[in-house]
Amino acid sequence: MKPIFRSIATYVAFLVGACGVLVVLYAWGLPPFRGSMSTTTDAYVRGQVTILGPRLAGYLSEVPAQDYQRVHKGDLIARIDDAIYVQKLEQARAALATAEAALANSEQSRKSAEAKIASAKAVIESARAAFEAAGTTNARVASLLAKHIASQSDADASRATYDQARAAVHEAEAAEQVAEQDLNAIVVGRRSLEAAVEGAKASVRLAEIDLANTRITAPQDGTLGEVTGRVGQYVSVGTQIGSVVPDRVWVVANFKETQLGGLRPGAAVDFTVDALGGARLTGRIERFAPATGSEFSVIKADNATGNFTKVAQRIPVRVAIDPGQPLTESLVPGMSVVVGARVAGGGAALAGTR
Repeated sequence: MKPIFRSIATYVAFLVGACGVLVVLYAWGLPPFRGSMSTTTDAYVRGQVTILGPRLAGYLSEVPAQDYQRVHKGDLIARIDDAIYVQKLEQARAALATAEAALANSEQSRKSAEAKIASAKAVIESARAAFEAAGTTNARVASLLAKHIASQSDADASRATYDQARAAVHEAEAAEQVAEQDLNAIVVGRRSLEAAVEGAKASVRLAEIDLANTRITAPQDGTLGEVTGRVGQYVSVGTQIGSVVPDRVWVVANFKETQLGGLRPGAAVDFTVDALGGARLTGRIERFAPATGSEFSVIKADNATGNFTKVAQRIPVRVAIDPGQPLTESLVPGMSVVVGARVAGGGAALAGTR
């Protein structure tokens, strides 16, 4: 019996050892498991964190929002004391009313100038009629004077009347020209008044925008971070008073360049979330970064000087999370994840990314 037990123990030890070797090969991605999965622990949940700040300066009069509160687009986060901006709006509206009154007065002046032109034309017609009558009378008296029927005094008086009628025509024509010039001046001045009205309307609109900007609202649906604004606090343009994190999140996995062979957009991805007890979720590769992470660093290494040691670079890969997974709502930007991507057989690194 002892040889039998010794044989069974040998088989059990062999199986345990083989399983251990297979686990190690799988964990390190060595053959025969190499090429089926690329795994990285340098991966995190990402999202768009929007910083909230005022567009104008003033004292905060109301901060109804609280830390980590759920908000919807347009919800009030904080309010700046609007007393000054209300008065500025009233001032702008008063200036607009003044400009519109001046424009209306210009319209009345235009109509009055047009009436004066019409009156001047009527005076011209009357003066021309009187001039024609005076000319006829003067010709008749001159004819009678030549026949010694009329006296010289009558001829002189007729001539004087004729000259006065001609002067009256010239005077009426000049009056018409003056009226037309007055109308032209009013028309030109009206353009300036119309521009003043448009400027006053723009000032009213700007004052309305400033008044609306005293309300700091959520730009989109999401969850607030820490709200740092306090009632009575003086804030200037751009002062951070909080942040909002939208619901949409994704994963950025930083793979080594040696792991990218066979990875393509659309490849299936599994990832586990440390904060959720290693819960497993799925997704798909969406796109690859256009350069390695080191290329986006502020201070880049100069590999052309000194001793060189080759270091595998990492390329960020954006992973879209599959919808409909219940744990997706628990993901927040910054969480650490472990990503494993399915590797297609063969293919160069970053194949199909462009």
